[in-house]
Amino acid sequence: MQYTRLGGSGLRISRIILGCMSYGDPGTGAHGWSMGIDESRPFFRRAVEAGITTFDTANVYSLGTSEEITGALLREFTTRDQAIIATKVNMRMGPGPNDAGLSRGAILTQLDASLRRLGTDYIDLYQIHRLDPHVPMDEIMQALHDAVRSGKVRYIGASSMYAWQFAQLQHTADLNGWTRFVSMQDQYNLLMREEEREMHPYCLDQGVGVIPWSPLARGRLTRQWGTETARTATDEFGGTLYHQQEASDRAIVEAVGAIAAERGVSRAQVGLAWMLSKPAVSAPIVGATKPHHLEDAIAAVDLELTADEVSRLEEPYTPRLPEGF
Repeated sequence: MQYTRLGGSGLRISRIILGCMSYGDPGTGAHGWSMGIDESRPFFRRAVEAGITTFDTANVYSLGTSEEITGALLREFTTRDQAIIATKVNMRMGPGPNDAGLSRGAILTQLDASLRRLGTDYIDLYQIHRLDPHVPMDEIMQALHDAVRSGKVRYIGASSMYAWQFAQLQHTADLNGWTRFVSMQDQYNLLMREEEREMHPYCLDQGVGVIPWSPLARGRLTRQWGTETARTATDEFGGTLYHQQEASDRAIVEAVGAIAAERGVSRAQVGLAWMLSKPAVSAPIVGATKPHHLEDAIAAVDLELTADEVSRLEEPYTPRLPEGF
């Protein structure tokens, strides 16, 4: 495994982040593909064995049980000081008016709840799960700054939003001497490259590390065009993505398949190797529900694509509207 600093911060993370959305109590009904602790255990064991140190979850994943499983299995297979735990706040966790969002009360209340579920006294990277447009930016940034000052959070990050919104949040922190974001978790893959226009140049300029979600386009880059899976039939959010430029998408997927066949590697390795070559990207967040998902991600770290292969992958792309936030 290779390691890198998260943007310009001093936090060193693995070049592959294990995404933990699929690990949670299936009884919550949050995801049709959720895996309980016994099914999840082999993935954490293998990740730690392979040198993956960084794990991303969220309070809302399987209504908190993803955090519980993540915390329990990291205690089982590694020590707290060797694990980088990232989680998120914003989405609804209960029926009350303050059980969601990024108000000061919601952030601090949900932070304590995440700490309890994870079984730790600090979170390495605490991220806002999208932007809450109903809360003033200075309230959001001061609450996050106070969370860092309390010792319960070490670094803060943001996720999918427009670049101008992210710049406003950073500027608010700068004006008041508060903690700045060190990471941006956005949707980025061969089928959705709109972040290259503004967000990634801004992140490079500001020393913000990019940790993309859905690096394989909800699995579309890993299989022949048009192939359906059990997850595609039940992933309501994923069903809203990747319908804008189907001719372009198909050409990209076919290019991934052709290069994978020529190289004798999996399609997933090609898609992830392309992403790992991008200067703004610190590490992709990779979900794994089958052993080969994790093995492909680990192998991708050492796969270098040629300039011609990169050109073949990128040439069919056509502009589209940002989506996913």
